Amino acid sequence: MPRIALDRIAATNATGYPAPYADAVAGRWQRRLGPVSGLTDFSATHVTLEPGAWSSQRHWHEDEDEMVVMLAGEALLIDDSGSTRMHAGDIAVFPKGDGNGHCLWNDGTSPCVFVAIGQPVTRICHYPDIDMHLPESGRYVHKDGAPY
Repeated sequence: MPRIALDRIAATNATGYPAPYADAVAGRWQRRLGPVSGLTDFSATHVTLEPGAWSSQRHWHEDEDEMVVMLAGEALLIDDSGSTRMHAGDIAVFPKGDGNGHCLWNDGTSPCVFVAIGQPVTRICHYPDIDMHLPESGRYVHKDGAPY
């Protein structure tokens, strides 16, 4: 059956971010939809952001298109052009390689929910605001290449 029972997928707030960058996403709860649905060509993640939480550090991908669909609540989309309020039903897209660092921040008082769509595996990711980079190795490093 193609319908996904979200309540049967454990939500996790785990992150691979090293300290101190993990703190901003501690209130991000994710349910990865690809592994339970058999998707292989793209990924989809159901995300709930608690008040004050960030979806990620502001970032952009060299080799991954991304799309975010807001389902409930609202958050600020922060990118190179500033901030834009995202409401339920709004969609934002980030073409691979465009260099537009972006993230969502729940600056409200109640949770917001969205679905993020991209590739199953992120390969190269840039973080313009902080001393972090994700090279093809898949292990976070400082911008000078030194490991965390």
